[in-house]
Amino acid sequence: MNKITIAIDGYSSCGKSTIAKDLAHKLDYIYIDTGAMYRAVTLYCLQNHIITKDGVEVYKIEEFLDDMTIGFQCDPNTKKCEVYLNDENVEQDIRGLIVANNVSFVASFKEVREKLVSIQRELGKNKGVVMDGRDIGTVVFPNAELKLFVTADTDIRSKRRYNELRGKGEKVSLEEVKENLEKRDHIDTHRKESPLVQAEDAVIIDTSHLTRESQLDMVYELVMEKVEYLKSKIQ
Repeated sequence: MNKITIAIDGYSSCGKSTIAKDLAHKLDYIYIDTGAMYRAVTLYCLQNHIITKDGVEVYKIEEFLDDMTIGFQCDPNTKKCEVYLNDENVEQDIRGLIVANNVSFVASFKEVREKLVSIQRELGKNKGVVMDGRDIGTVVFPNAELKLFVTADTDIRSKRRYNELRGKGEKVSLEEVKENLEKRDHIDTHRKESPLVQAEDAVIIDTSHLTRESQLDMVYELVMEKVEYLKSKIQ
């Protein structure tokens, strides 16, 4: 089967990463979680006091970007690709609410987006990749053969995220989680640089009432249809 590029965009906690991981595994494609990359930059900013209670010292972000390395390594035991920041595994550190509260703001800076988009394009240049994020189908890979836009009801997304955080031992309320999601949605869709929008040729997937298995079946069928269509054009 000829490999293609699959771009998946959507809101926080709508299930796009789950779809992307499952699909990549089923297709034997590379999976790249671009949201994790922005979280890693945010973690770096928090650790180095670039983000303070008074805001973000933008000039410091620009200064440290060139010294920052972000990549993925697959755990041989779990088979999961985990995020490394400056050669340190930060997979668990980037998933907390503190990083979540700041990531959309950090991701709104032009310099941050330009650096990470460059890395993302390099990672996916040979196709056979499933990449999820906020601007994959519109900015990173506007010519991707298949684009998906994933959404879900806000209350359902909030409950999913709440259960995830509580499962990790974080003491948060459902109200806090919902407020965080709504704040991130607003920033992501209204930022000047690469806002979250649905690509014109993207297929909408509403996961509000889909099981993990049914959503995978749905998107896998879309991939097969796209591959068959591309093959027919070559013949």
